[in-house]
Amino acid sequence: MTKATPGASPGTMIRRQWARWSGRPGGKWIFSRLLGRIAPYTGSISPLVEELAPGYARVRMDDRRQVRNHLRSIHAIALVNLAEVTSGLAMTAGLPDGVRGIVTALEIEYLKKARGPLVGECRCAIPSITATTDLAIEAVLHDSGGDQVARARVTWRLSPTEGRDIRSADPAASARR
Repeated sequence: MTKATPGASPGTMIRRQWARWSGRPGGKWIFSRLLGRIAPYTGSISPLVEELAPGYARVRMDDRRQVRNHLRSIHAIALVNLAEVTSGLAMTAGLPDGVRGIVTALEIEYLKKARGPLVGECRCAIPSITATTDLAIEAVLHDSGGDQVARARVTWRLSPTEGRDIRSADPAASARR
């Protein structure tokens, strides 16, 4: 991805880069590789972002030797990584300028052995942010047969970036002051 615009939120950067790359041939793959370079641990599972909009993300992870455990299924931590990136993209894509998020808690329930390509999906509503807020959202992981293999609850702490007035992201609110 490119250098961030001063004052732009991570959400603004994600939305701009998705708009830039997703419609081009191979663009979703390029976007996903760039995401992995920004967040190297996330890149370790080679996620492919298939769909992205504020409050929604759909991310695919292929079953590869690098993400498997000794039982020939996908490793539990690779599943956590997929759930975290899926929830993070859905949430981050909806953040206004002046707001950032960080994971403060993560719970995951493993429902069945994960084999084959997996898809993580997350839908969430981003609340109006007027102060530091904890937002718990769910990411669900499915196998190619549509069966749920895991369900994660990820808690994100949303807060203003240093020295920023969160309300400045809303031009109508700024006009009322």
